[in-house]
Amino acid sequence: MVRTVKNKEQEKKKIGRKPKLIVEDQILMMLQYLREYRTYYHIGKDWKISESSVCRIVHKIENLLIKSRQFRLPGKKELWQSQRQEELVVMDVMESQIERPKKRQKQFYSGKPREHTLKTQLVIQQKTGLIVCLVNGKGKTHDFKLFKNSGVKFGTLMQVIADKGYQGIAKIHQLSETPIKKKKGKKLTQEEKIYNR
Repeated sequence: MVRTVKNKEQEKKKIGRKPKLIVEDQILMMLQYLREYRTYYHIGKDWKISESSVCRIVHKIENLLIKSRQFRLPGKKELWQSQRQEELVVMDVMESQIERPKKRQKQFYSGKPREHTLKTQLVIQQKTGLIVCLVNGKGKTHDFKLFKNSGVKFGTLMQVIADKGYQGIAKIHQLSETPIKKKKGKKLTQEEKIYNR
């Protein structure tokens, strides 16, 4: 990231005064904003610069990295165009807690006590550990519904491993596996427990 931003900065004409923060710090500030979900005000206090400067730096670095096209995920097409035999992908959803929205709170309420969240569906290649694609949704959305709405399609030879939230995926994709759910009033057999692990 640092090399990419420095190269882009050198291409520009030098107009105006030098920035207060070096490129490494600017990138760190942008990552802090994206990862920690903090306000510009609080990040500005940490770095001893104004809110508007934080906003300007975050947008500038984001745009430089987007234009470089080096930091992007392969995308949904990679999944169904892939012709590699016996490829295995893992799919799961993670939740990120957010501040309670002022309007339309129910859409973001996750069912966990007093937690409003955003859901992110990850599709990861098993061998390499690379993230193939991300899909975002509101906290109320069920994992399987998020999958159906995402439009993610897998190649016919690709195996998919998912958790219990994806019950029913076998009807959509033949080579998918989910854990066996316990039926009402019954217990899982020892073989089913071993299969789930």
